[in-house]
Amino acid sequence: MVEVSKRIKQLPPYLFAEIDRLKEEVIAKGMDVIDLGVGDPDIPTPNEIVKAAKKALEKPENHRYPSYVGMYEFRKAVADWYKRRFGVELDPNTEVVSLIGSKEGIAHLPLAYIDSGDYALVPDPGYPVYPVAVMFAGGEVYKMSLLEENGFLPDLDAIDRDILRKTKLMFIGYPNNPTSAVAEKDFYKKVIELAKEFDFIVASDNAYSEICYDNYKPISFLEVEGAKDVGIEFHSLSKTFNMTGWRIGFAVGNKDVIAALGKVKTNIDSGIFQAVQEAGIYALNNAETLNKNIRDVFQTRRDQMAEALQKAGLEFKKPLATFYFWVKVPEGFTSAEFTKKLLQEKGIVVTPGNGFGDAGEGYFRISITNPRIEEAVERIKSAVV
Repeated sequence: MVEVSKRIKQLPPYLFAEIDRLKEEVIAKGMDVIDLGVGDPDIPTPNEIVKAAKKALEKPENHRYPSYVGMYEFRKAVADWYKRRFGVELDPNTEVVSLIGSKEGIAHLPLAYIDSGDYALVPDPGYPVYPVAVMFAGGEVYKMSLLEENGFLPDLDAIDRDILRKTKLMFIGYPNNPTSAVAEKDFYKKVIELAKEFDFIVASDNAYSEICYDNYKPISFLEVEGAKDVGIEFHSLSKTFNMTGWRIGFAVGNKDVIAALGKVKTNIDSGIFQAVQEAGIYALNNAETLNKNIRDVFQTRRDQMAEALQKAGLEFKKPLATFYFWVKVPEGFTSAEFTKKLLQEKGIVVTPGNGFGDAGEGYFRISITNPRIEEAVERIKSAVV
């Protein structure tokens, strides 16, 4: 049998695939499992969006190959939403590209810019696709540790200047997965200054901007002066509208970077099914109404989870955005040991912090995409005692 490539051999087990394997083992033993692992909303996509898709599905013109970069009407809806939501002006012709979910665009971007020996700056802990995409492109990964004492923001001054001179790309993502930290304009200003000084591209992952609490409104990287000169932002309809399975997202920002990403896409995929794009247009054009109901559900769950975790004596910071809690592992356990104990003894699925990178050791991530919150935390509490 032909051997797989070196890049495949270098791949770590995909975090959630390994969790699913362990979960199936526990279920097979008859245990009732409460899954607080993957960030996949349990709430259905709003019915109005489903109706828009059904109507679009009946159009014969939507059954053909779609545009690689996305329907103009979809890109226009994206630009209009960014203007309403963030005050950011975008040209739908040159500064917006559709994606088959933001994961696809994140994975393809390094192919447009990274050559052998080039570096990409990647948050640690962070979304596992960032380093894998860089490795697939033949690049080198420099990990930026996200530490609690820095508000889970990377210490930009600590990055080796020799590395910066070889850097082509920086990934950042706020509101953050997995830590749920948020970033403000002062941080982004420093990122932009660094990118201009060392001539690299900034890729901001803003997929969680619409899952927010206590009247807090996360900002866009592109709101900050000079951001469009150095980078782009990824977004998705997945979290905003409970559309994870629909696979529809977009990237916006610097026209040259958007064009380069689009060139990769024209050679690799055939775009998003147009009926899904039409549903996306409806969602974006009615975002304020549709997203409020979703936020209200997660606000209730966020408050419920925070109260339950406090009663359990676990250490965490209440999130202002995302549907994640980043919780310290009880003393005497590693991240992997504690999460394995929870799954095998209590039937609770949470995600070990070290699965997101070495700097995630000592934490575990809880997702509030499951309504059985109080019962889950009671089981977690019993594992701690």
